[in-house]
Amino acid sequence: MITIANPIYDIVFKYLMEDERIARTILSALLQENIIKVEIRPHEYSNNKRDALSVFRIDFGATIRKDDGSEHLILIELQKTWLPTETLRFRQYLGVQYENPHNIVSDSDDQHALPMVAVYLLGHKVGDIEEPVLYVKHQTYDYSGKVVTKGLPNPFVDSLTHDSIIVQIPRLHGKINNRLDEVLSIFDQTQKDEQNQQMLNIDDSQYPEDDIEMQHIIRRLLMAATNAEMRMDMNVEDEYFSIIEKRDTEILQRDRRIAEQNVEIAAKAKELSQKDEELSQKDEQLSQKDEELSQKDEQLRMSVRLLLESGLSIEDIASKLNIDKAQIEDM
Repeated sequence: MITIANPIYDIVFKYLMEDERIARTILSALLQENIIKVEIRPHEYSNNKRDALSVFRIDFGATIRKDDGSEHLILIELQKTWLPTETLRFRQYLGVQYENPHNIVSDSDDQHALPMVAVYLLGHKVGDIEEPVLYVKHQTYDYSGKVVTKGLPNPFVDSLTHDSIIVQIPRLHGKINNRLDEVLSIFDQTQKDEQNQQMLNIDDSQYPEDDIEMQHIIRRLLMAATNAEMRMDMNVEDEYFSIIEKRDTEILQRDRRIAEQNVEIAAKAKELSQKDEELSQKDEQLSQKDEELSQKDEQLRMSVRLLLESGLSIEDIASKLNIDKAQIEDM
């Protein structure tokens, strides 16, 4: 067993991918292509100004050599995050790439954007998807749903769409079945040192000595593990994420309290609404009774008027209608 620096840390990951040879090895395995040249694009983004989402991004220009000997330049946007991240942030970065004039190339026909592949190294799981690596590729269809192949690939079409590769680091569990598994094994967090999460304990016997590319990757991570300045930067990252986790916990607790208060408010509002409805019904009943009484008063007044017109005295009317004499006088 040997101890290497954990490349999920931004500072270690950047140190790893700045090595052109290692970048070629990792990107070739991810894209399943023969990448012969890689260069970091001048608009590299790193987290000099951190935020709650902590997305670390490096953009590469990669030259791919096909089986027929032809070579093609593509843009690879590599993004890594520790925490569950809003997809909007990833989309914003993609929008920046589409607008970047450095990603425009010219040929004899016209200008078009470089084909782009977006690679996401996620420090969290994506729902219930169990596959550690997902390849999201676009197809071109006609109206009937039949795949169109004639004339493709085409620079115009390729510059408007892009493929994506999503790696769920928590789904990596040390099983090496192919070249990609071997390369990604250095990110496997099940190998974290129990006492220090900044380090991974790996079994170097699973990497053949004649696999010079993997040996080169491991040596660079060994160097990172012994670099005092890098260890200090990793401590800063730990402190930062500790603050973020504490803040997020406080936010969750606050949101939970607000949700509970909202439930109580909703219950009280429902209770008040029921009482208002009951009062409204009583008001309606009283209104109906008032109307009935008003009708009875009017009928009584008409009866008194008729009896007066027929010549009866107030005393006789009071006796006949069984009401008080003063009430008749008021009428």
